[in-house]
Amino acid sequence: MKTLSDCALDVLNTAEPKSKAEKTKAYVGQWQAGKIPSVGLVTLPDRPQRPNAPKLLPPADMPKRGKAGSKKNRIALLHAIAHIELNAIDLAWDIIGRFAHYAEDNGAKGFHLPKTFYDAWAGVAYDEAKHHMMVEARLNDFGVSYGDLPAHDGLWEASLETKDDFAARLAIVPMVLEARGLDVTPMMVANMQRFEDFETADILQVIHDEEISHVEAGTTWFKAWCDYHGLDVETHWQSLVKKYFKGVLKRPFNDPSRMKAGMIPDWYEPLADNEFMKDVS
Repeated sequence: MKTLSDCALDVLNTAEPKSKAEKTKAYVGQWQAGKIPSVGLVTLPDRPQRPNAPKLLPPADMPKRGKAGSKKNRIALLHAIAHIELNAIDLAWDIIGRFAHYAEDNGAKGFHLPKTFYDAWAGVAYDEAKHHMMVEARLNDFGVSYGDLPAHDGLWEASLETKDDFAARLAIVPMVLEARGLDVTPMMVANMQRFEDFETADILQVIHDEEISHVEAGTTWFKAWCDYHGLDVETHWQSLVKKYFKGVLKRPFNDPSRMKAGMIPDWYEPLADNEFMKDVS
């Protein structure tokens, strides 16, 4: 029988986006139904498999998107979101398999992650698969598919740089990158409503609302790590962001959604737009 880590490895080694999303939903359903017996241990690749398309470019070489009013620009926005969500599927599975040695049922000494941690991140993977499929379906409505436009290749860097540091992975992926989605998505929703693209607006609203729980999964387990090691949550998070994050924490922040996810403005406000962070986006 497969373990949850076996499932993580299989999804990461699946290149075709639809298959990746469908496998994710099936495996998470099996885990939630108790049909997968344990977390298990595997060796994960540093990078997931990717389809031949889209063409991956450095972030600086990506075409600039215009405002959302035209069909062309809405397609570009949706394609970028589909790419983010595909990477988010892999990031969720990677944190499950990469840090499976902390599972209590593997007998690790010291810091333990209970089943509820793996429940939470399996749920995140499920949501990301759903989001990718929703956005892909909307792209299809416009006569295009994921892969028809270029995408940037910077999204997996955070995974590589934090693959050996559990706290850093949480600090950067959910608590910086996904939290940024909470900041920018409401404006996207408003723009789509303004141009009477209510179907896209509804999809983006679902993504925003469900991403709150993803950021919350990051803050919850980051706090657990800090509590176990006697670390101050605020100062330790700030030190990890300074060490690992290559961009800028940009205002404005969506404080209400961030606070629902357990993030306190005192954590991130002191780092906003600081000169020691270089904007590479």
